[in-house]
Amino acid sequence: MTRTRDEWTFVVCDSLEKVFADQDPRPMNLDIPLSAFAGETVSFQVAFRPPATQSYEAVGAVRIEVGAAAAEFTVVSSVDLVPCTLVAFQPRDDGWLRDTAGLYPDLLRPLDEDGTVVPYLGQWRAVWFAVTADTGADSELPVEVTVRSVRTGEELFTTTLPVRLLRQQLPELDIVNTQWVHGDGLSTYYDVEVFSDEFWAITERFVGKAAEMGVNSVLTPVWTPPLDTAVGGTRLPVQLVDITDEDGAYHFGFEKLERWIDLCRRQGMRHLEIAHLFTQWGAEHAPAIYVQTGSGLERRFGWHTDATDSEYRRLLEALLPALREVLDARWGLDHVIWHISDEPHGETMLRSYQAARQVVEDLLARCTIVDALSDFDFYTSGVVEHPVVATDALDPFFAANVDGLWMYYCVGQHTGVSNRFIGQPPTRNRVLGAQLFRFHAAGFLHWGFNFYNTRLSARPINPFQDTTAGGAFLAGDPFIVYPGDDGEPWESIRFRVFAEAMTDHRAMQALRDLAGEEAVLRIIDPDGHLTMTRYSANPDHYRRVRADLTDEIVRLSLTQPTSSSLSTMVLQGGLDATNQHVGEKGRFSVNGTRSGTGASGQSGPRCPRLSA
Repeated sequence: MTRTRDEWTFVVCDSLEKVFADQDPRPMNLDIPLSAFAGETVSFQVAFRPPATQSYEAVGAVRIEVGAAAAEFTVVSSVDLVPCTLVAFQPRDDGWLRDTAGLYPDLLRPLDEDGTVVPYLGQWRAVWFAVTADTGADSELPVEVTVRSVRTGEELFTTTLPVRLLRQQLPELDIVNTQWVHGDGLSTYYDVEVFSDEFWAITERFVGKAAEMGVNSVLTPVWTPPLDTAVGGTRLPVQLVDITDEDGAYHFGFEKLERWIDLCRRQGMRHLEIAHLFTQWGAEHAPAIYVQTGSGLERRFGWHTDATDSEYRRLLEALLPALREVLDARWGLDHVIWHISDEPHGETMLRSYQAARQVVEDLLARCTIVDALSDFDFYTSGVVEHPVVATDALDPFFAANVDGLWMYYCVGQHTGVSNRFIGQPPTRNRVLGAQLFRFHAAGFLHWGFNFYNTRLSARPINPFQDTTAGGAFLAGDPFIVYPGDDGEPWESIRFRVFAEAMTDHRAMQALRDLAGEEAVLRIIDPDGHLTMTRYSANPDHYRRVRADLTDEIVRLSLTQPTSSSLSTMVLQGGLDATNQHVGEKGRFSVNGTRSGTGASGQSGPRCPRLSA
């Protein structure tokens, strides 16, 4: 017997639901309120399925309307399906929504001004509502949503969700959060010349979008980052520093770097990461560095250059002191992070990494060097003081009480631990905020904010058609934003949920500063069960935790003296437009904690050590 559906079906969902075309979605628990501090964004969805019919004309498009009270604070997007050809490795753990190739909800495509959406017959689709709290008095914002038939004008569905707006602001994220922005992908996808005005404008939009996700550190391509590049291959050059060889002497132009610094400052970045000084996976070679000579521009250094090559050392002897001087004057060296090589591992790479570090150690004296690795021997050998450790390799570092520990995940962290692959439930993305707080992480790193190439950058890809870097990485690992129209980055579900995780962390910071860390742990981990591999899969858990954090922050900020209220605890430090340094008040160090004075009140070093 064939079943028919004569009516439209609508379901209100929270941000931790993925609405698949062929599966009834989970309704939002309306008993858990939506609340937002000033400037915070909260989200919900309306899922819909049209009546059964054999004619699109019988249904037609629908128009999404937001009531006047909330319209100016609300961004509405359609939740689009994207192709996922590699979803999960086999065998896999139980924490996946699906593992088969198919179309998965991920892309948040902003609606046109007329607000129309095309329903697909026989399928569920969803519309995403992102509501950003305005500054002002405490109030309740009624977000009224109406779905109307374009063809007939009939009102098909209406609902009103109240959002509690709070005039207080949460403190800035007090850890380093870096998601690597790749300039070559922007140039290639949008077909604009590197460092053209169009390129700069697009890059600024993507850096600004990263800031909306809580990113506060940006990989700075003083030379083209030697990342995800095949041995002997190259990536499109995005080198910010102009280098000229005149009669055997190197001269440098920093105009592009200074423009980059100004861009990062405008978008609220707190830290600059200098591109890796040596190649990935072992530091055996120099990065691709281009030098202008009397005969033209040449790639003087690269895979043909050993890490310990004397000419590379001669370049660095001239370049790094000059670079440090510019960074110190324009940004502040205590907010600059340096890298040797990405993801070295094993005894052979340990030796090559040690040799490479010795090449630059004197030139980077008193500066902070941070590298992603998971081999504990790199730490115990003393060659890496500030490791960024994969979330599935943390146990020996925890056991050793390593100070200032950063964390990262990528395609390798697919079993047990949190991650943000498209095939995983959003709870596995959201939990990261609590994990970073619970285990006192000083920073978090992800390699793929917008990597639009295949593995090892063999060729560019269209991210709307390929979410797996040519089948090499699990869907969603290479990027978290899509290159939208007119150079605008378009968000994903994963982007929004990761942003929520970082805002959770900020709420935890606020409560910690009001009542101590134990007050936070009583809410986020009352049974002491939270680990990197043990965490709740229940979406309502995260919404209740966040609601409880908010309630407690508001209660305490109202009852405590004004001098310690939340409104005065907001970190007001920022990049001072006058001296172009980070303001002393609320100043960050690269470990994500307040710098300037230590526990003893003594002034900290110019390039401080990372500490917990």
